[in-house]
Amino acid sequence: MVATSFGFTLPEWVGDEIADVPEVLPTLEERMGLVHRLAARNFVEGNGGPFAAIVVERDSGRLVSVGVNVVLASGISSGHAEVVALGLAQTAVGQWDLGGAGLPAHELVVNWRPCVQCYGATLWSGVRSLVVAGDGPELEQLTGFDEGPMVVDWRDQFRARGIDVTTDVLRREAVATWQAYADHVASTGAVVYNARGSES
Repeated sequence: MVATSFGFTLPEWVGDEIADVPEVLPTLEERMGLVHRLAARNFVEGNGGPFAAIVVERDSGRLVSVGVNVVLASGISSGHAEVVALGLAQTAVGQWDLGGAGLPAHELVVNWRPCVQCYGATLWSGVRSLVVAGDGPELEQLTGFDEGPMVVDWRDQFRARGIDVTTDVLRREAVATWQAYADHVASTGAVVYNARGSES
C-alpha cells in the first residue's frame, strides 16, 4: 500500500527538558544555551544526531518552537532539527511564511551552520535572522556526518534574502558536543547515518 502521510513528532523527553525554560530568552547566549542542552541529550536518547534548533521571536525572545534531529526515531532522512523547529513554528503561527504580514520577526537558532538541506529550508521559511554556534570543518571531522556541498557564500545568500546571520555564539560548547558525540559513537557503535554521501 502506498503511504499517504508522514510527519515528525518531538520525543517525550523534550517536554521534560524544557519544562523549566522561561517563556522569554532575551539573549543570544540563553537561546544557544538551550539549543546545546537539547543537542547534547538528543543523541544519548537515540533519536538522531547531536543537533537541535529553536525558533524565537527575534526582538522579544519569546520561544515559539524547539526541534531536535529525529532521523533515527522517525526513519525519515529529512528529520533534521531545523526542519522540525521550523515546521513546528509554522504550525504554531498558522502559516508557512514566518515573515508574513502581521507577524513578529522570527529567528532560527542552531548549534552549527545548516547542512545543504536545512540551508534551503531556512531560506524559504520566512525567518528574518539565523544564529549559529559556528561553522567550519569541526562538525564533519569529529562526527563523521556529511553536511553536503554547501555554497561558499552561504552567509551572503541569506543576507541577500533579508536574513541576518550571526555566527560564533557559544562555539566552544558546540565543539564539545561534537566531541562527546564522537566518544559516544566510539563506545557504543551508534549509527552515523550518511546514506551514500561521506560514508563512515
